[in-house]
Amino acid sequence: EEELPDGLDESCSQEEDEDSDSDASSVTDVSSSGSMSLVSRNCIKCLAQPAEAQEKVLKPALVCSLFPNVPPTIYFSTRDETVEKLPWEQRKLLRWKMCGVTPNIVRQTVCRSHFRVSKKSNDWLGCWGHHMKSPSFRAIREHQKLNHFPGSFQIGRKDRLWRNLLKMQARCGKKEFNFFPQSFILPQDIKLLKKAWEEGASRQKWIVKPPASARGIGIQVIHKWSQLPKRRPLLVQRYLHKPYLIGGKKFDLRIYVYVTCYDPLRVYLFKDGLVRFASCKYSSSMESLSNKFVHLTNYSVNKKNTEYKSNSDETACQGHKWALKALWNYLTQKGVNSEAIWEKIKDIVIKTIIASEPYVNSLVKMYVRRPYCCHELFGFDIMLDENLKPWILEVNISPSLHSNSPLDVSIKGQMVRDLLNLAGFVLPSMDSVASRPETRSSSTCSLDSALKEKPKPVSEHFRAEKMKQAYYLMQKIPDQDFYSSVLDTLTPDDVRILVETEDEYSRRGQFERVFPSHISMRYLRFFEQPRYFNILVTQWELKYYLNRQKGLELLKNWCVKGYHTGTGTDFAQMWSLPKSFFLQKSSIQSNGFSKLELGRLG
Repeated sequence: EEELPDGLDESCSQEEDEDSDSDASSVTDVSSSGSMSLVSRNCIKCLAQPAEAQEKVLKPALVCSLFPNVPPTIYFSTRDETVEKLPWEQRKLLRWKMCGVTPNIVRQTVCRSHFRVSKKSNDWLGCWGHHMKSPSFRAIREHQKLNHFPGSFQIGRKDRLWRNLLKMQARCGKKEFNFFPQSFILPQDIKLLKKAWEEGASRQKWIVKPPASARGIGIQVIHKWSQLPKRRPLLVQRYLHKPYLIGGKKFDLRIYVYVTCYDPLRVYLFKDGLVRFASCKYSSSMESLSNKFVHLTNYSVNKKNTEYKSNSDETACQGHKWALKALWNYLTQKGVNSEAIWEKIKDIVIKTIIASEPYVNSLVKMYVRRPYCCHELFGFDIMLDENLKPWILEVNISPSLHSNSPLDVSIKGQMVRDLLNLAGFVLPSMDSVASRPETRSSSTCSLDSALKEKPKPVSEHFRAEKMKQAYYLMQKIPDQDFYSSVLDTLTPDDVRILVETEDEYSRRGQFERVFPSHISMRYLRFFEQPRYFNILVTQWELKYYLNRQKGLELLKNWCVKGYHTGTGTDFAQMWSLPKSFFLQKSSIQSNGFSKLELGRLG
């Protein structure tokens, strides 16, 4: 991890002992429960942009929800702001789990919100660490949040990414999935590669990559079969030999993609990013293929070139690394429609995330206690060809957040701050922190005893919710009129999901939400398995994206009555299913759904 430039380092509090009364004067009194019932002074209604003035602006410690009876979230500040301290009873809950890969820029951001960092404590709220094997996610407690999903390597490993995109292409058609180069995974595809190689032109080029490496390690461009490395496994791709050039050099784009939830799917793109140039002018000659400074754009490769030029100005089009916004300005001045390129990139991102969706959702349901526990930042590498068509090169599940220049600090610092606000960290109750995680033996015993116990009767509310979900998932050829009726009668689960989605959207900062959106209906057909909540949030966006305030007022009314928690006293009277639903009830049962399967639907 490279250190930040002098003057940008923030002091972090370690695991020090603090007197519980030491900050009593900094805030007004709070209730003894010590978790959610804070005074309004500690809540902030919206996330302000960084202040221009030299003097730091004091910001409240918590962000209030848009809705009543919904807990606030922890506020993460910019370097121009200072965050108010919570009372010690609440501040002592702010612990961040550190590990060897936690970037400095993450550490500094959480410390500005008065988190204490620790490598040993198990009572942490957040962690930015390594990816883990799926069963290890069981250890994450309900109030904790890790920066990975189980199964995200299905797009994070190069071989899995191409295998899954090829699968999507076969199922949905080449017209929709034509944004990745022809790829082969060895040794499985050796015969297919040989055939494609023989059918190609004599001067064709191929790029060879280890499936699980990073930073340009092991990558080479070849043009002879004899140059194919003997090691396996190996990814071999047709080389994009006609890239769009600026100043005679090829470049790629690092796009930051953030997924907060997979069911319903919620995907965000950061509006800025990085443009990384090769440090030598591009050449298509066979003699240049061994020169990595010509053909590779990785910063970790090109920084070793004596001709590499850094760039400290995020608005300038100079050096070998630009801000993404600087590239859009450059292309716009050249008469290029940069907005159209951005729309194509968003399309690629959505389809690629959908390719991983069935694997991740299956593992989340199997190993994760609740959806709150996981979120993930992906680094998408995109290249533009000579026609300005974007192509996906790879997806990184641990994109570099090293900040070794003012340009990196500016872009990554803002992105990390906005990401943590978007993540929605909530102060846990004292009880949930005090309870120790179960050991394997105790959890096994409790599982055995649970199996012996008589199953608890399913409530009518729960049964009705599952029936509604089954109703909207069973239609073979649904149309917009049918789907739009999903909003006619909202269940407590519906309200909870919509409240989460709207609250999250209000904290987005410089992230742009690309799914769900008012055009997301066209993407529902790409999901291997339809998801009820994807239908719900897509229809909500379609109905209220032009008048979001109207939708918010509707949800606020439901929250006042407690429907988002399922505790509304007049819920039974409120939720009357449409007649068409009851007419379909018999057809659902006749389609072969057992009671057990109905309980699992959705």
